[in-house]
Amino acid sequence: MTTPPQRERRRPDADVADPERLYVITGGPDGTERASLDLVTMIVARVVASPMVPPEQATILRLCRAPLSVAELSAYLSLPFSVVTALLTELLATELVESRAPIVRAALPDRSLLEAVMHGLQRL
Repeated sequence: MTTPPQRERRRPDADVADPERLYVITGGPDGTERASLDLVTMIVARVVASPMVPPEQATILRLCRAPLSVAELSAYLSLPFSVVTALLTELLATELVESRAPIVRAALPDRSLLEAVMHGLQRL
């Protein structure tokens, strides 16, 4: 008498390594161009998530009430960068989110200029 095969329990992180799930989330290769996003591109939601938006995209809209980088979104969603890029491409096409270049710190002024300002203020 043989014993029936035991069902495997899914690990909580099994969805990340599940290629079928990732294929379904992204809609598969549909031949469309992806938005040119990099890890530091900032994403901001323009609208509140509606019930018609798929769950992963609704999560992105909720997370992006305040600006978040694509790298942060990838980490929070536990999804690969390429999958997040595919989801963001759809959201950008429907104008539900807005992408912004990261804010670059301005170059620091010359040290001699700062010293001259400091000396001028001390003389006052």
